[in-house]
Amino acid sequence: MKESQPSTIYLKDYKVPPFLIDKTELTFDLDEATTIVTSRLHMRRNPACGKSTVPLTLDGGEGVKLIGLAMDDYTLPPEEYRISENKLIITATADQFVLTCETLIEPQNNTSLEGLYRSSSMFCTQCEAEGFRHITYYLDRPDVMSVFTTTIIADADRYPVMLSNGNEVERGKTEEGKTFVVWNDPFPKPAYLFALVAGDLAVKNDIFTTQNKRDVKLQIFTETHNIDKVDYAMEALKRSMRWDEEAYGREYDLDIFMIVAVDDFNMGAMENKGLNIFNSSCLLASPETTTDDSYLRVEAIVAHEYFHNWSGNRVTCRDWFQLSLKEGFTVFRDQTFSADMHSETVKRVEDVSFLRTAQFAEDAGPMAHPVRPASFIEISNFYTLTVYEKGAEIVRMIHTLLGAEKFRAGSDLYFERHDGQAVTCDDFVSAMEDASGVDLTQFKRWYSQAGTPVVSVTDEFDAASGTYRLTMKQETPVTPNQPTKLALHIPVRVGLLDQSGNELSATLDGTTAEDHVLHLTSSEQVFEFSGVTARPIPSLLRGFSAPVKLHYDYTPANLLLLMSSDSDGFNRWSSAQQLAVNELQALIGQAIAGETLSIDSQLIDGFKALIGDCNLDPAMVALILTLPSQAYLSELANPIYPAAIKQARHYLKTQLANALSGEFESLYTNNKSQGVYQANAEDIACRSLKNLALSYWVETDSEAAQQAVVQQFEFANNMTDQFSALSIAVHSQHEKAADMLAVFYDQWKNEPLVVNKWLMLSAGQESDDALIIVKGLMEHPAFDLKNPNKVRSVLGGFGQNMAAFHKEDGSGYRFLADQIILLNKRNPQIASRLCTPLTRWKKMQPELSEKMKSELERILAEDLSKDVYEVISKCLA
Repeated sequence: MKESQPSTIYLKDYKVPPFLIDKTELTFDLDEATTIVTSRLHMRRNPACGKSTVPLTLDGGEGVKLIGLAMDDYTLPPEEYRISENKLIITATADQFVLTCETLIEPQNNTSLEGLYRSSSMFCTQCEAEGFRHITYYLDRPDVMSVFTTTIIADADRYPVMLSNGNEVERGKTEEGKTFVVWNDPFPKPAYLFALVAGDLAVKNDIFTTQNKRDVKLQIFTETHNIDKVDYAMEALKRSMRWDEEAYGREYDLDIFMIVAVDDFNMGAMENKGLNIFNSSCLLASPETTTDDSYLRVEAIVAHEYFHNWSGNRVTCRDWFQLSLKEGFTVFRDQTFSADMHSETVKRVEDVSFLRTAQFAEDAGPMAHPVRPASFIEISNFYTLTVYEKGAEIVRMIHTLLGAEKFRAGSDLYFERHDGQAVTCDDFVSAMEDASGVDLTQFKRWYSQAGTPVVSVTDEFDAASGTYRLTMKQETPVTPNQPTKLALHIPVRVGLLDQSGNELSATLDGTTAEDHVLHLTSSEQVFEFSGVTARPIPSLLRGFSAPVKLHYDYTPANLLLLMSSDSDGFNRWSSAQQLAVNELQALIGQAIAGETLSIDSQLIDGFKALIGDCNLDPAMVALILTLPSQAYLSELANPIYPAAIKQARHYLKTQLANALSGEFESLYTNNKSQGVYQANAEDIACRSLKNLALSYWVETDSEAAQQAVVQQFEFANNMTDQFSALSIAVHSQHEKAADMLAVFYDQWKNEPLVVNKWLMLSAGQESDDALIIVKGLMEHPAFDLKNPNKVRSVLGGFGQNMAAFHKEDGSGYRFLADQIILLNKRNPQIASRLCTPLTRWKKMQPELSEKMKSELERILAEDLSKDVYEVISKCLA
């Protein structure tokens, strides 16, 4: 552990920048050994700062070597500036000047993948959040916005494609025979949105005609062997552009929009102005190599990054504490887009399932923080589910409170009022208030208060007066550094059903309807419905109208009724999940006590009725039939007994499989199709239900089911069906699983993205020798420690392996800790993300908890990066 630990940065200490950069002129002379970067910064003192003697302090990074510095035409001697802790400090400056800075960097040695680095044979950049300082000295903060002109100089034989932000304005030859290309971005932006790519790349071209009849050139670049896998991404891009015009009135503003696929990338994708850089796993797609869920992921991420052109680029965040201003809003936008493209209910269920499993766990852990954090040590650690997913839920709640029309008016005002500015979450909310007339003062607490609120509901019915009352209480648990919680403004959508499952119309506050939004604003509140003739069953939190945990004493009969009859599709799924959770928690208790597992499952009749309803969307049926995951059950448990959770879930699935064997066989048979693969909603739905049915059917002793798995694997005409069959074989411990894994690798060994799926599935095998398998994978020719996707596949897959990771001897924890220590220096961002499984140590059963804690302490004793230190130190606090 370092003697001097990294300092904490606080939101309360924010100050406006003392200098501004009106124009940034960059020249990159790219070479195999070193790259020379020359910047000309047209600077002036910021009149809003109010201090005329503050020195100029520029941010720099490790690996940046200063080789020249001049102010206007005067070359600064070393005694007139100093470099301290990666800061370049110049004491004496004029009020307005041009600072010329020349730096030397070595992109080929940059393993952190921040700033300018090499991926395969190309140069590329990643500058969010603070990567630009690894290129040159700069005011690397989001509230310093500048117009960028970028000149790239390189050997055109090696790097025929040279790209940067904006529009290409010039191209030619240098005296030395190299090629130069000049790009100009006319829209001011912070340095984190800068991008550069140079390489020998293939391109897919297209045209999009905007609503104002302006043609925009679209280009997607990849390495040559991948260019046949970008058609779907191109169509998704055009759908996104059209949707943003129709839903938000936002038209694209440059003459060209470019996307580049990169193999080595820490994130999913990056919205750099006019030049998006994508992790290849988030862009490339073909029926032979891509599963349905990956197709949907490609579409969603393409949309997300494109939507950032307005919600993130034209209007950006003032400081990194406001990160959810752009990310939460844009996630909400991409979720709505995906819902419009496919099934609104299915999309909502998928998003909430992920939120309740992963983000709720984050809210309950040592890294819990508000959507707008109050402090951080390393900003990279705050690209979290709380900022993104919970941030999107906050925007969704505003949409619910205002209604669609007023929300659109609010977004229009926000974009018009703040175009070209770096602003705050408060500015976003103010635009919504001003456009709608709705007071959101109390609602804003969602941005500053950490933790998942718990809403407890009780009810009473007065038959004589026809009155039904719901009493709601809200409480937010204590989280790190926030012992006191205030009441939030929580929108709770509610419907009422009679005992036959019919919707009831009731009156609340003078409004008669079948669906009401209740405004829970106090710690305890009573809502009274009139005109109710019989005791109803409440359908609570419809559409998951707020990111809360709901407690209401539903009987199994209530849940079965809601599951079969509720008009709200989300609550049909949620009721099935709750019924399954109740049964699984009983079984987990039996397993912990060492008892023989036994339960009379209420799900059997519910599932049977569901399967027999031909009017339901197959995708929705598949979601309802899916049992809560081991991860979600772990999030609900305290303490967590991993072996008991695994045992209980397997037992219940087997019980359901045997009781409904014929139904699952029929579902599988009836949803089989040998037609040409299409990634449309209807076909995806049928494949999801078919493969879900097969995963149940194979849990029986049916020889036909065992054969069906093998036959589907061998004869599938698409990756969805082949990989589903392989996954089912592995997780059911099919006798041919090992052979199928070997065949699959041999078939797809030249397709890296498919191999990554194979690596993750192999690392997730729940067998006694799972750790040996994982260590073998790290020695496999397909594995590369420098590639984040492969690290996530193997080590991330292992961290989700309940049996192997939580082995009683602690070997799984020790192994992961070893890898975190190894990656800490090489790639701190990836290392810090790998810490997540260990951060749950306080919730684990005692004998496992101590072993996890000892590994965390071992990591903390190392010389740690800011990224890893922040996670581990907070975890042990």
